[in-house]
Amino acid sequence: MSLRTTFFSILAVLTLTSPGFAADSIVIHDGYIRSTTPTSRTGAAFMVLMNHGDSDDRLIGARSDVAKRVEIHTHIENDDGVMQMGEIEDGILLLTGEMHSLQRGGDHLMFMGLTKDLIQGETVKIILIFENAGDVSIEIPVDRDRKPGKTMHKHSDG
Repeated sequence: MSLRTTFFSILAVLTLTSPGFAADSIVIHDGYIRSTTPTSRTGAAFMVLMNHGDSDDRLIGARSDVAKRVEIHTHIENDDGVMQMGEIEDGILLLTGEMHSLQRGGDHLMFMGLTKDLIQGETVKIILIFENAGDVSIEIPVDRDRKPGKTMHKHSDG
């Protein structure tokens, strides 16, 4: 293999595997997590996801040091008209140029098995996992009284 072929092969691998290129297309606004009581074992986070990229993407997971498990949840009305919460197993599709709100009473991130209290005024680091953009790291405030409309921006791990 020539030196030129080797160079372009390495460049192609680096370009395809480097984090951060696609993550610049994902923007997060209005993120917050509800504060909890000392006996709480779960928490929920809300935010607006925006895809400014050139292709569709999908939120497929999340993780945080404050919980043993973070799941993407939604509220679904059962046959008896009762609202129930459940995991969105296929994630949330973000079409190019579109946004999706994670909000109370709808889609949200569910923190299960909290490893620490979520204290009013502190911040929580969350890694959002996207199918194409990869890991996007954000820090959001803990706020029990928060209403949508407070702007925050994303921080990417790339």
